[in-house]
Amino acid sequence: MSLAAGIAEGAAAMGVDLGEEAIAKLAAYLELVEKWNRVHNLTAVREPAQMVTLHLLDSLSILPHIAKAATLLDVGTGAGLPGIPLAIARPALRVTLLDSSHKKCTFLRQAKTELSLDNVEVVCDRVENWKPESRFEVVVSRAFSDLADFIEQAKHLVAPGGRLLAMKGVYPFEEIARMPATHRVAQVIELRVPRLDASRHVVLVEAA
Repeated sequence: MSLAAGIAEGAAAMGVDLGEEAIAKLAAYLELVEKWNRVHNLTAVREPAQMVTLHLLDSLSILPHIAKAATLLDVGTGAGLPGIPLAIARPALRVTLLDSSHKKCTFLRQAKTELSLDNVEVVCDRVENWKPESRFEVVVSRAFSDLADFIEQAKHLVAPGGRLLAMKGVYPFEEIARMPATHRVAQVIELRVPRLDASRHVVLVEAA
């Protein structure tokens, strides 16, 4: 099965409506990750076919939970996950990719250029140090840190009424128990990712 066919099949199984252009861009993105991975070790997953499930479909699984947002910040984005797949799937969404690694930011800028991602901005800085001109409706992390650390370091980046979204594996009972009193869990949602035989959840966090 081609990369594009695997992406189209997986997205359809999730009920995600992707046009041909988006599917082609997502495939080109994975090919770019694979190419850079040979030298720069962007991700531990090496095979593009595996990346479809483990990275791309996993990233797209939170789309229903950001449907109303106009701006999104991806903290500790690494190779651009989940930010780049979300930006490709929803071109009207303004996505900012934040990472402190210059190597990874170089890749992200290359991906933005090669894939013509006009709705993406790349920022190379530490999350706790960055002071943007405007804050974000959604601040998401996929593999960034413990929930309490994520809240502490990223809370200044959330717009009033906005949310932090933490993507996790198994239900994070212990991390939730250690959350600061300044914030509360609005919802913990189990994510369904086609072909992924592993537990996935997203924790929706709001200011208390």
